[in-house]
Amino acid sequence: MSTRALRKLQGGSDIVVPEISDDDSGNEEIKLTASTTKKKKKNKPDAPANPFDILNADDDDVDDENNEDKEGDAVEASDAHLPVLDKDTKVSIQEQTKKKKKKKKKKKQHDPDDNKHKEEVTDEVEASVREVNEILGELPVSQPGGDNSHVHMDTRALLTVEHRNLNSENEMRRIFGSRVVQTEQRRRGGRGQRSYQRSTWLAQPRENWPPIGKIGLSMRLIETKNGCQYFTFDHSKEYQRIQFQFLEAVESFNPENIVSVLNLQPYHIDSLLQLSDVCKMSEDMQMAAELLERALLCCEVNFHPLFSLTQGNCRLDYRRNENRGFYLALFRHLHFVGKRGCYRTALEFCKLLLSLDPEGDPLCALLMIDFYALRAEQFTLLIRMYQEWEAHRNLSQLPNFAFSIPLAMFHNANQEGKDTEEADQMLQDSLLMFPGLLIPLLDKCSINPDAEVAAHHFFGTSCQLSQPEGLKQLIALYIGRCHPCWKDPDVVRWLEKNVKEVIKRVDDGDPLAEEYRKKRQGRYRGTPRNIFRHILISEIKDATAALPPHLANTPVMSYDPLPPEDSISSYERPPARQTRAQQESNPLTAFFRSMLPNFNPQEVPDVPDGAVGGAAAPTDMQAGIGALMEAMRDLLNNIRPVDAPREDGQGGDEFDDQDNNPEWD
Repeated sequence: MSTRALRKLQGGSDIVVPEISDDDSGNEEIKLTASTTKKKKKNKPDAPANPFDILNADDDDVDDENNEDKEGDAVEASDAHLPVLDKDTKVSIQEQTKKKKKKKKKKKQHDPDDNKHKEEVTDEVEASVREVNEILGELPVSQPGGDNSHVHMDTRALLTVEHRNLNSENEMRRIFGSRVVQTEQRRRGGRGQRSYQRSTWLAQPRENWPPIGKIGLSMRLIETKNGCQYFTFDHSKEYQRIQFQFLEAVESFNPENIVSVLNLQPYHIDSLLQLSDVCKMSEDMQMAAELLERALLCCEVNFHPLFSLTQGNCRLDYRRNENRGFYLALFRHLHFVGKRGCYRTALEFCKLLLSLDPEGDPLCALLMIDFYALRAEQFTLLIRMYQEWEAHRNLSQLPNFAFSIPLAMFHNANQEGKDTEEADQMLQDSLLMFPGLLIPLLDKCSINPDAEVAAHHFFGTSCQLSQPEGLKQLIALYIGRCHPCWKDPDVVRWLEKNVKEVIKRVDDGDPLAEEYRKKRQGRYRGTPRNIFRHILISEIKDATAALPPHLANTPVMSYDPLPPEDSISSYERPPARQTRAQQESNPLTAFFRSMLPNFNPQEVPDVPDGAVGGAAAPTDMQAGIGALMEAMRDLLNNIRPVDAPREDGQGGDEFDDQDNNPEWD
């Protein structure tokens, strides 16, 4: 009988089978058989061929070439583990390995069909690339010496979004643990939400949400310019019809009408935004946040295939009515996420919002990105933004950057164990530029200032009263949002040290104090419309109180607060629908419409022409309704309410006089 032992070589896939057999002469002969696990066994000729072997043929050859040296080394390294063999057997194994190498090399060198195939594939790829470049336009070649290209490339890298940080549940797991997040998901009924939806980044669909069909919302590519792609949302005819119904529901001031619109189209974006605001006013924060997530989901599933959330080079024009819903949904969603303590997620959404229009910044994401960066401890990102954008955006003229950047430098220096000299210098310059911010900030943080600071004229009441209105609004906005960042005891001590240094510089007659005073008086005279829009939708009480009266008393629609003055409308609302709300406000019109749904008092009836020179006679129906309306008007004009009797019994009305008059009978 013969016995076999299997041993696998180290570093390779060959299995060496030493076979010991007895020959006729009685001497034992050792035979070695090398078999590759990837090859078919010869004892199974009827096994069906794998059709995918054709696809993997070239890859296997490449892998074999790359692993030739490894196989040879593996055979040599495995000699110590083989059974005791003579030298001739070992030499034969090495010779067989060398022959295999030569055969494979010759096959590669003398196979013209294979080289021809590779050239054809390369030509097809190059042709596809040229075709795509003709459609989308070739990317501009970056020049190291050009300033514009340098700023553009830095902007793209700075606004790059990490998609895994767009999910607040990932941050919740890092903060509270996965068990707490799973419990919250079960409570909200969030398990199995992906059974009918593809994977999304902005919002995760839930079980109780209706499936998204073709709602009539789409996105198209407008142009590609300077390495950026400009997109816009489009509304179909059906979506426009729902939009008109929504506008009528808003004008009725009845939230139930908005709910009726959502029953017809559960993913109408403006209806979701408006109803979310209604739920927030009724303190149903969970439903308000859920409606915003539905709006984001609706936008994301209708993205253009080339629209990227993470690259930072995709733009949307806020002037177009169709794009504003996505802006507002992002803005309000990141506020809800930030209130839950997920500051890293809110920061990513803020970067995404800023990347849609970094130059125009219609919702002023720059006024809040510093807050979320500080709370998320992303100090390096905030400092880098200031260093790269200060030259062309003048970020130091915004109070939030003027004070948040030195605060980020202070935290960054403490983490790295460095001195805070640079942070000290910038904080002192900011206090010289915006002295009216110090006392309100300390009051908001419930910190009593030093007697010297409170009595000094530079930080006193006169300085606050002399500030321009635009600067007061920016300061109130920053204090209302970022005051928690200044409550740390180490930060308070650092602030106190620099405030005393500023007082010393002012007393010594530092010329910067007078220079900055002239800058304050010359700037901040007018507030841009996007800052007003940011203050209104941020709902920070300190900043809202500083708004001018003409804006504070203006009704603001949640689905479109303070639209741009140069708005772009791709379709107009029909004139008949514009007067529908006014018609409903008339009680007579509402009464007749309840009886006759098709009644329209402004409609001119189609009456056949009369004789030549004569007037057309109205129909009996129209004449009867007209007479009835005149009678109703006379009735309403003659009706007078009855005065209530006075409790003291001394009334001056006619009924009291009649009761007390003995001659009445």
